[in-house]
Amino acid sequence: MTIDTARPRLLIVEDDPGLQRQLRWAYEDVEVVCASTRSEAIDLLRAEEPDVVTLDLGLPPDPDGTTEGFATLAEILSLKPDTKVIVASGHGAKESALRAIAEGAWDFYQKPIDIDALGMIVRRAFHVHALERENARLARQTGGETPVLGRILTASPEMLKVTRTIERVAPADVAVMLLGASGTGKELLARGLHDESARKGGAFIAINCAAIPETLLESELFGHEKGAFTGAVKTTPGKIELAEGGTLFLDEVGDIPLPLQVKLLRFLQERVIERIGGRQPIPVDTRIVCATHQNLEGMIAAGSFREDLYYRLAEIVVRIPSLAERAGDAILLARHFLGAFAESMKRPVTGFAPDAYAALDAWHWPGNVRELENRVKRAVIMADGKLVTAADLDLDMVEDKADMALNLKSIREAADRAAISRAIARTQGNISGAAKMLGISRPTLYDLMRNYDIGA
Repeated sequence: MTIDTARPRLLIVEDDPGLQRQLRWAYEDVEVVCASTRSEAIDLLRAEEPDVVTLDLGLPPDPDGTTEGFATLAEILSLKPDTKVIVASGHGAKESALRAIAEGAWDFYQKPIDIDALGMIVRRAFHVHALERENARLARQTGGETPVLGRILTASPEMLKVTRTIERVAPADVAVMLLGASGTGKELLARGLHDESARKGGAFIAINCAAIPETLLESELFGHEKGAFTGAVKTTPGKIELAEGGTLFLDEVGDIPLPLQVKLLRFLQERVIERIGGRQPIPVDTRIVCATHQNLEGMIAAGSFREDLYYRLAEIVVRIPSLAERAGDAILLARHFLGAFAESMKRPVTGFAPDAYAALDAWHWPGNVRELENRVKRAVIMADGKLVTAADLDLDMVEDKADMALNLKSIREAADRAAISRAIARTQGNISGAAKMLGISRPTLYDLMRNYDIGA
């Protein structure tokens, strides 16, 4: 079958041949391909790279359940994170919808399918995908310096997917759990969620549960009455109460001790609190957003975290990629930090030397954005000239890791983009120098930059 690459492509993953045929002819001006199993869907995803996928969760060998459907969703998004996946299922609709959105689905539609209604969702998905592609093109041309979701600075598809998820769940007023390693920006994302919600006029209160001694944490969260304990000279509201009408961010929620978990669960169930030493229930309307780097499911199995509390806190779970998984963000953020530190410290540093760019590209960033910020700050202090070197960053050189791509076209394009971007970065935007470094003529380089939407 010949596919028209100029038209948007839709992949339909549905094991019912009759419904498959009905859906195939329901979309005009769209190239449609169909799959009946997970393996067929992944093969077509690799070959055709569709922009939108409609996915039935009930796929063989589990047509009466959702296991295979969710496995297909995860594999699609791991291979092509920008794909708009619209999940359809008649199996436990509400639970499936929440789980699908939490795991990265773009939208959800319950069976029996209304072709016209689903068609509207599909057309909207294509429209949003086209807008995001154009935004990414503009970000590449401008160096990606425009923050998204408040103060988040990124140009990587992996992190943009996270910010889009935050924007979608922010108005829903559900509890959100952010999972990610230390230094990945969990508090910035929580602030962005608050700013995108209807509670943005209220307070945003953050508390690090791991940084407060266990004996004080209950008072910090729930407050205390005057005379409740030695030193309680006045009535003090807790962080939950102070966040009334707004958002409370519980960082490192896995460090809350079990007795306090019971009290937090009661608040989440009944939306009332009692201060330490108090008898009067106090109604509080506060949204909870939490974060942790710990494996809460393992803690539940070990008996150190309550399962019922986990499900109250994790109505929507958002997994945050490490900096190493955010293609291109290390250099983007490094430039931002360098400019900020050079200005605040009154240092004459203006950019990075070629070996510094290579080191930033190659490093695996175990400490994520926090490590990057600290290394750039150190480099601004240590630099002898106007350009920061790899030695100033104190980075050892390592070999680049090969990116996983879908097909030969993707591999070729990714390699071209990487080589051109690095050459331009290392020659400080000098096109003649970049062309010489790449071994091609200036006109050829300009053609490639135009084809790949790469700005100097």
